Amino acid sequence: MRSVLCYGDSNTHGQVPGGTPLDRYGPAERWPGVMARELGVGWHVIEEGLSGRTTVRDDPIEGAHKNGRTYLRPCLQSHAVLDLVIIMLGTNDLKARFNQPASEVAMAMGCLVYEIKELKPGPGGSVPEIMIVSPPPMLDDIKEWRSIFAGAPEKSRQLALEFEIIADSLEVHFFDAGSVVTCDPLDGFHINGQAHVSLGRALAREVEAIGWPDER
Repeated sequence: MRSVLCYGDSNTHGQVPGGTPLDRYGPAERWPGVMARELGVGWHVIEEGLSGRTTVRDDPIEGAHKNGRTYLRPCLQSHAVLDLVIIMLGTNDLKARFNQPASEVAMAMGCLVYEIKELKPGPGGSVPEIMIVSPPPMLDDIKEWRSIFAGAPEKSRQLALEFEIIADSLEVHFFDAGSVVTCDPLDGFHINGQAHVSLGRALAREVEAIGWPDER
């Protein structure tokens, strides 16, 4: 059986648009659950989503535990052996308090890839397959979040290109979630239940397309 870790923020956690982190879609409704169903019995899909998670930044308001880099290593070690790590982060890095352009968010994503490559949690101490997923662009109308995400919708539309560039340079896989789903108008930056289904199915096809050797 192969294992894949899905490391992300609230859109991996399954937060319902317009809700709180405690308002979640069910395990089978969230995209990792959908992907698990699509991949079938030969795969173990590990869901690791946290609302507000950034790539490498401590959040001075929500807490240092939102730093995706801080938790990545223990998470990888907890769930090793891993054949594939999928990372979908970036939206929270665009909060106004971080004042980061999309290009630096991509560089931060690259730091996470380096962490995985250095730790080598794959079979036999190897580097697992790694896939960077750019989140779907935010909508222009982000409701009461407009001050927190001031300027973020425009930057979010640049993430896919910046992430693809860093993925190519680090020789890892890339997928643009915005090619198959959009954010829900209820809050402008979370995906709804139908989008979870579409994203889970699309990512299952991407995982299969990697081209895996015979079962180890």
